Amino acid sequence: MTIINPTYLYINNTFQKNLAVAFSNRIEAIDTIDNLLKKYPSATIAQSEENSILYPGFINTHVHLEFSANKTTLKYGSFMPWLDSVIEHREGLVGQCDNAMMQKECEVMMKSGITTFGAISSFGTELEVCMKTPQKVIFFNELIGSNPATADMLYQDFLERVDTSKQAGHGIIPAIAIHSPYSVHPIVLKRAIEVAKNENLPLSSHFLESQAEREWLESSSGEFLPFFQKFFSTSMAVTTIDEFIKSFDSVPTHFTHAVQATDKELEYLAQKGHSIAHCPRSNRLLGCGRLPIEKLLALNIPFSVATDGLSSNNSLNIFDELRAGLMLHHLGEIEKLANLLIESITSTPAKIFHLNSGVIEVGKDADFALIQLPDEVTNIESIALQTILHTKEVDSIYINGSIPESTL
Repeated sequence: MTIINPTYLYINNTFQKNLAVAFSNRIEAIDTIDNLLKKYPSATIAQSEENSILYPGFINTHVHLEFSANKTTLKYGSFMPWLDSVIEHREGLVGQCDNAMMQKECEVMMKSGITTFGAISSFGTELEVCMKTPQKVIFFNELIGSNPATADMLYQDFLERVDTSKQAGHGIIPAIAIHSPYSVHPIVLKRAIEVAKNENLPLSSHFLESQAEREWLESSSGEFLPFFQKFFSTSMAVTTIDEFIKSFDSVPTHFTHAVQATDKELEYLAQKGHSIAHCPRSNRLLGCGRLPIEKLLALNIPFSVATDGLSSNNSLNIFDELRAGLMLHHLGEIEKLANLLIESITSTPAKIFHLNSGVIEVGKDADFALIQLPDEVTNIESIALQTILHTKEVDSIYINGSIPESTL
């Protein structure tokens, strides 16, 4: 048994003083330090520094580890030039991205307090690293393939990767990801969704990231047309926005980006119990626009904040992402936004994916991120904002009650 006694405890989406937490691999009790010492006299005391805050471990719902080799190779500013650069350099970047590089990025995430992340895997090559990292991993096996001639082959490969991830154990939660509406044939899309439904697997999909995608799905025109003519010898989209979105009616899905979704489409997502992964820096770098989170709030659509991968970002540090979100969403009161952003990496994604974490509550996994602010907080309502502004790395991290050793 261990007892940790921070200055502030983040509990029930608020900050409270004079509360400590007793835990083994799960949270056993929350009370004053004196009461916990009476109850657990032999417990180890993890005394934290002044101005410390104990958060539940952070959750990064959407990461592409396979592009961790990218630094200055890919082109930013607009979606299609970026995608063209991905196609041009993909083989080289993926080839350079060995296990050591991916392990290093898992360590970067861990240093910023991420105890659970969602790995979007196109080939399954990240699985070994995800099994080795101390973090819990929602392992999203990604389905891609819009050409009917190759769709069945790609689907069989996808099923094999799903089966392999089921057998992985060691903190791996098998899951399914659909690449996008424009890159997955409706027939195999339906099959994959049935697998997710029948086996109760988490489901994710990129959706309406760019205006180019929207034009292609609406009218088979725009910047995607020469791309599909060149690489896939086709001038017609395989589905429409309406057909694609209705395919997910029976399975709550975590849609990534949704920057170009209309009010009507957002309303439909809300009606069907879906949620959204919001990646502020990726959207900015690829010129996709701003996700109107104020509309999500009005519709009660849950959303997480995620880093995406290093193909469209410069770090996997969740505090870098939160600061970007803080500056991007200029509407509304900043302290309320800061609290909402903290929820988006703790309780909200935990609810979306039914994780036994994301909150500090008796019976939950003892996953914590302990941070220390540089000075005393004069206004308790400002703690979330001050956390986002002043934190680059956490002071310590616990996963299932233990401080993890470095994997490097």
